[in-house]
Amino acid sequence: MSTGYYIGLMSGTSVDGVDGVLAHFDVAGKPTLKGTVTITMPAGLRAELLALNTPGENELHRSALAANALSDVYATAVKQLLAKTNVSAAEVVAIGAHGQTVRHRPELGFTTQLLAPAYLAEQTGIAVIADMRSRDIAAGGQGAPLVPAFHRALFGSTTSRVILNLGGIANVTVLRPEMPVIGFDTGPANLLLDLWCARHTGRTYDENGQWAAQGQINHDLLAHLVNSEPWFALPAPKSTGRDQFNSDWLEQRLTTYGDLAPVDVQATLAALTARTVTDALAAINMQRAPVFACGGGAHNQYLMARLSQYHQAAVQTTESLGVGTQDMEALAFAWLAWAHLNKNAGNLQEVTGARGARVLGAYWPA
Repeated sequence: MSTGYYIGLMSGTSVDGVDGVLAHFDVAGKPTLKGTVTITMPAGLRAELLALNTPGENELHRSALAANALSDVYATAVKQLLAKTNVSAAEVVAIGAHGQTVRHRPELGFTTQLLAPAYLAEQTGIAVIADMRSRDIAAGGQGAPLVPAFHRALFGSTTSRVILNLGGIANVTVLRPEMPVIGFDTGPANLLLDLWCARHTGRTYDENGQWAAQGQINHDLLAHLVNSEPWFALPAPKSTGRDQFNSDWLEQRLTTYGDLAPVDVQATLAALTARTVTDALAAINMQRAPVFACGGGAHNQYLMARLSQYHQAAVQTTESLGVGTQDMEALAFAWLAWAHLNKNAGNLQEVTGARGARVLGAYWPA
């Protein structure tokens, strides 16, 4: 079994930064966290990655350059982790790197995460395992969410619990004793909140939900946002991203609500995230299971308050389970690298809908 130090690197749908962890994995795949780092995404690179989510001129050329630039940010995260932990590159078995999703179309048989893994291996002197999602999609799955297998390994319990990731998109992992794991995307989280906040305040995100807290939820708009989107009612397995939820999606639904104050729209978008998460849990009879939130949205106090209002059980963060809210997904990708080298499946058939368990990712040696 391949034990030792692994690094996990994650940049999510919000495109706001790169989270990195360095952890030691034992023979059973249990991690001991040694160090963490978060690097703000450079403004120019963030703008380009967001632009590449939609068709544009000279996309192939721009995508290659963006992949290299993102790999430079990843390499910086690696160097900072090694310096903070006093671990050498030679001691690290591998890097598990997600890359930046710019297209996610499992119904068409593909997903695209921009990264230059060979370049990253050269920059760091460490083997890289990347392209984690495509094998699951090749096997007929959604390619997402991938973290439920890690959640099961780390947080399996004698009681039911829900791990909720509030990134650009919200997704849940439902853990139940002696029963199959359930996991799926529930809809937008920070994606629409950040978009609306940037448009009307110039800030990239609504810190602690302070702006939303100044507004009032428009319940008519909230009902319209929920009821006008068939995706919310689809059964799992399902996943989504900016291909589905974006500026056009929101503008189309606001056309008859032109007199709303922007701050009220922000409050309503936070309520949309909370409502779609809690509705999804109620639909599978998990409305009384405790929820443990992670991701950037776990810092949004207004959003967390709305979740607590709508859900019928305790809502807290994964800090209470021993994993920081910003570290969860990066740690999951370190675990996926460990799973790859140990030839363990990284997906769950019951979650993604793939034809079976698959070893995920491809390997670029140092």
